[in-house]
Amino acid sequence: MADLHLPGTLTPLFPGLPRRLDIEAATVGGAIEELERRWPGLFDRLCEPGPSLRTHIHVYVDRERASLATPLEARSRVDVIAAISGG
Repeated sequence: MADLHLPGTLTPLFPGLPRRLDIEAATVGGAIEELERRWPGLFDRLCEPGPSLRTHIHVYVDRERASLATPLEARSRVDVIAAISGG
């Protein structure tokens, strides 16, 4: 199982969603699909139609920038980061 870490900005929007969870998936996209099964609506917060990651969402697998197609190993660490901008 991959060790998935989510940004704190998502947890208030989805009751019961933890910031860290173990998830069984072959790819980053598969992990997001599993999150969608458990917390409907989460996919749209992370992905655009196509699908592709939203421009303000960055995903890292074992400290390397990732895409939806990036494979996950049994002990991969997946960090989902929501970029914040301001002016």
